[in-house]
Amino acid sequence: MNLEKFMLPCLFKTLFGIECLGCGFQRALFLLFQGDFFAAFKMYPALYSTLLFFGFGALYLFQKSKKNQKMLWVSAVINGLFMVVGYYFKHFYF
Repeated sequence: MNLEKFMLPCLFKTLFGIECLGCGFQRALFLLFQGDFFAAFKMYPALYSTLLFFGFGALYLFQKSKKNQKMLWVSAVINGLFMVVGYYFKHFYF
């Protein structure tokens, strides 16, 4: 089944012609669901840190505490670093 026809187009790429920091996330997520962990990482290096960030966000949503808020902020910073570094390597080294 061709799942790419169901994917949302990147508005940033459509408007400006270059990929954004989130481009590749959907395809990487489908690769992860298919069990191809390395290809998913190569498609979007920040995939795993983004999923971790979403997990901490859901935890904070259901149980608001200072500890969960701190974990959410730390995971946000780590995810941001992975996104920027992954974007750089994806476009200049792969």
